[in-house]
Amino acid sequence: MKTEKLFHELLGLGMNWEVQECEFDHIQGVVRIKIAETAHLWEMERSPGEGAKAKLYDHTEELVWRHLNVFEHSCEIRCRLPRGQCSKSGKVYRITPPWEGLSKHFTKAFEAFALLLMREMPVLAVSRIVKETDTRLWRMLKAHVAATHPQTDWSNAVCVGCDEMSVSKGHRYITVFCDMIGRKVLFAAKGKDKSVWEAFARSLEEHHGHPRQIQEVSMDMSPAYIAGVNENIGSQAKVVFDKFHVVATASKAVDETRRAEARQSASAHNVLKESRWVWLKNPENLTDKQKIKFRSLEKENLATARAYQMRLNLTEIYNIPNQFLAKKRFMAWCRWVRRVYKKYASLMFAKMVSCAGMIERHLEGILAYWNRKTTNAFLEGLNSVFSAVKRKARGYRSTDNLITMLYFTAGKLRIPASH
Repeated sequence: MKTEKLFHELLGLGMNWEVQECEFDHIQGVVRIKIAETAHLWEMERSPGEGAKAKLYDHTEELVWRHLNVFEHSCEIRCRLPRGQCSKSGKVYRITPPWEGLSKHFTKAFEAFALLLMREMPVLAVSRIVKETDTRLWRMLKAHVAATHPQTDWSNAVCVGCDEMSVSKGHRYITVFCDMIGRKVLFAAKGKDKSVWEAFARSLEEHHGHPRQIQEVSMDMSPAYIAGVNENIGSQAKVVFDKFHVVATASKAVDETRRAEARQSASAHNVLKESRWVWLKNPENLTDKQKIKFRSLEKENLATARAYQMRLNLTEIYNIPNQFLAKKRFMAWCRWVRRVYKKYASLMFAKMVSCAGMIERHLEGILAYWNRKTTNAFLEGLNSVFSAVKRKARGYRSTDNLITMLYFTAGKLRIPASH
């Protein structure tokens, strides 16, 4: 079998195209496949839009598409694409070849391979493997996301999670919205004020949904988010304040108590030295070294230890199966924190008192957790993944890149897209 015929079969060109020439550039290590249309193309060709018969008008300059490697050598498809002319309107248009991907510079097969790699590793690492610039790869990825994301159907999204995600240092954030039942990213927007909810509501309608279909929203206690829900989603949506944010607030209060106590005296500073992570973990998650440290700290009369016990008791409330009993325990917990604060008359417990006040002000939303046990665990997992990538100095050059990657990896899009 001739080389040209072999590549014709491998590329699946059919009767409309033919491989005219194959060559191997030994110096550059590139396999070049030159393709041209056949007369058969014009027998079936119809102009886009009008659907009328078309004829050959002229050809473009020679275009190049990167294809999958032939053994270890780069492979290019080259073709002077024909331009057709509609017999009805006279409109001239370029013929789209069957091998062309969405980004114009690559074939469909090459795009599918590169996209598969980009799901598993940073784009910069993929660029080194496929020997293409990461700029071109990002352009390819954005083309596929732009083609598929608008087609997603959100008509079944009734339980939505919302959380902020740090883009980089300097207080740059995006807000991410997820379908908590479908476990997929729906929408992401720059910023973390109430305007992101307005943008999300508009996007819902663009994806066959409606703000009034949302029955439950899981989020933190940001006043901007609360206002955004009230103004753009509606009163039918039950707000659930995420339990991880509640517990995280208590954990932060424990750490602030430790800092305040360490500043109180030199002896307290020496006792609490290098103990931060002991107080931030649950007892079952401590390392062997931390368990030894914790047992020695238990023997001391520490305000930090009391604050830590408060945090553990707060966490245990979420194990109560009954919402009514959980409410009683939350209220009892808040009273306990205030009693301890008054008994010791110490500002060291000020942050724990602040945490108790937060719980009292938002108790209705906190108790809504018991309706479906909804949490932002899925969103927190996404945040961890992208934070790990950025810590390895493989971060994203722009907010748009981060949003694109969120949709690609967690949006359950049908990628690769087709023309």
